[in-house]
Amino acid sequence: MELQDKIKEAARILSGAKRIVGFTGAGTSAESGIPPFRGEGGIWNKYDPNALDIDHYFRHTQDSWKIIREVFYNYFNNNEVKPNPGHEILAKWEQEGRLTCVITQNIDDLHTVAGNKTVYEFHGNMSRFICTKCGHKFPAREIQLTERPPHCEKCGGLLKPDFIFFGEGIPEDAYFNSIKAAENCDAFVIIGTSGQVSPANMIPGIAKRNGAKIIEINMEPSTYTNYISDLYLQGKSGEILPQIDALMER
Repeated sequence: MELQDKIKEAARILSGAKRIVGFTGAGTSAESGIPPFRGEGGIWNKYDPNALDIDHYFRHTQDSWKIIREVFYNYFNNNEVKPNPGHEILAKWEQEGRLTCVITQNIDDLHTVAGNKTVYEFHGNMSRFICTKCGHKFPAREIQLTERPPHCEKCGGLLKPDFIFFGEGIPEDAYFNSIKAAENCDAFVIIGTSGQVSPANMIPGIAKRNGAKIIEINMEPSTYTNYISDLYLQGKSGEILPQIDALMER
């Protein structure tokens, strides 16, 4: 089946769906200029991934913070990263009542910026900081991100970005809400993820086992393509999703 035929078929499936779930990974954000962590051009090809090990952060805070500040705050802010058309279509579908939620492995907050209200952040969010002592959370924009690691204005404890470091567990709310959404959807759209990161990679299989149609949009085949995907559309979500949306019945 040619890509344009697959786009038409995806539009047909999604037009009839009542509960769509979006499942996004690094490829979605890459289209907005954010490099992936792994693979060609990945962040960990340039930086030591130990910077995001939670024990390392506590033991060698200054060294870890230098890398975290450079990668996640100086770089992203200086490049004025914005949502791309793929993000915008998912937000549009939620506003139309078609899409129940986005489950994302990304930490960049671009789904929320695009307009999605129900976003399950499987790996947390870099737009917040959390105190490792008292648990209070602060918007990143309210914190002076200097060369020194930030500390809590309430208790003086060390702050960390509110995303998941190596050695930390998945946020319970995001984990259980993602499973529930996968169990109850009738269409599940995989976007920009290789399916290699556990435990997030198990979520699409839950949707499949509960009868959902699986539509996959990826630049390259993933671990899902030949196993659970009903329809694989090869390409950029920022180009393919608007084409699907234009053909959907309203």
